[in-house]
Amino acid sequence: MSDAPTAEKTDLTEQPRPRRLTYAAALSAVEGLALAVGGVWMLVLGLTGSPDDRGQAVTGGITVLVLALLPLLAARGLLLRRSWSRGPAVITQIMALPVAYNLLQADSVAIPAGIVLAVVAVTSLVLLVNSATTRALGIKGPGRSG
Repeated sequence: MSDAPTAEKTDLTEQPRPRRLTYAAALSAVEGLALAVGGVWMLVLGLTGSPDDRGQAVTGGITVLVLALLPLLAARGLLLRRSWSRGPAVITQIMALPVAYNLLQADSVAIPAGIVLAVVAVTSLVLLVNSATTRALGIKGPGRSG
């Protein structure tokens, strides 16, 4: 057995974490926390309020809570420099863009939320595909396995 992957992993973790990676993890964690708060809010309103369909309201709250796990786990993985964590973080940002667009189409106080969500999603995507972030996570491009 070869010790090359272990040595490479050790080399990556001994270097200081790039600020871009830390910022990407922080933005992902903020999104996850916002989803968790929204999920709890939906769940509480579904249980204590008078929704049209209580079951649908409770299911929606639980679904949003479960969805909050994706960016939270990605944030933790990014802080720990796990290469797998970039995928869920990117997926979260791509899923956030249509939500931001829909919020921007509303005629209400949702418009500022849409602006904030769009800025966070685009900023996170830029940070996640940055070469310093890619190197810090030990991700090699196609044809660069050597």
